[in-house]
Amino acid sequence: MKFRMLQENLRKALWERIDAGELTGLRLAEQTGFKQAHISNFLNRKRGLSLEGMDKVLSVQHLSVLDLIDPAEVNKRASILPPSGDEFDNVPVADSQIAASNAVIMSMHVKEILKFKKTFLKRLKEDVEGDRSGWERFVVIKMDAREGMSMYPRTMPGAALLLDRHYNSLAPYRRGESNIYAVRKDETCTIKYVEAADRYLILRPHNPAYPIEVITMEGSKKPGDYIVGRVCYAGIET
Repeated sequence: MKFRMLQENLRKALWERIDAGELTGLRLAEQTGFKQAHISNFLNRKRGLSLEGMDKVLSVQHLSVLDLIDPAEVNKRASILPPSGDEFDNVPVADSQIAASNAVIMSMHVKEILKFKKTFLKRLKEDVEGDRSGWERFVVIKMDAREGMSMYPRTMPGAALLLDRHYNSLAPYRRGESNIYAVRKDETCTIKYVEAADRYLILRPHNPAYPIEVITMEGSKKPGDYIVGRVCYAGIET
């Protein structure tokens, strides 16, 4: 994909946020430090952005270059996982930041491959809020010390968590049992129970020694925009 097309897709993404009332040209100028006329000219196709300028806009709007590329094209051009010819499927292990923001896990971001039985993955129910058709469904992240202890004993430091990124609804997976979610926070994932109250997401740890956290949902965003996926398996090496 050419750089000009990436810029055009960035314009489209920004206009979608402006039309939804989530962003203004003035606000974007303040975030990036550009003059408002500079932003206006870019949005109205009167000028382009330099590589540095485009990177700054992506950063302040929490966008990735992959958000500007058709996922079908990414899948077509990138060999992400080796084929699996047995009863197991290959699932990539990636950093939490990648799992939280990248619809497709590129090979350069795959730390290792874990195998899960196809029958197990197939019987997991999806519950998608919004459009996640371009998102690779399963990815594994590893728990660090703080996140692991905040959900102890449901999880623990070093645990490998299988995330179903096609389950970002707050509906209980099992009756009477709270889902554990990976939630996008500070450009990475935090692992918590999640509740919604008005325009807030309440993130509750299992371990009472750790604090409850609150996220304010911006603009017209919904809980599913912040939920990376449901934790559907937790395992630890011994």
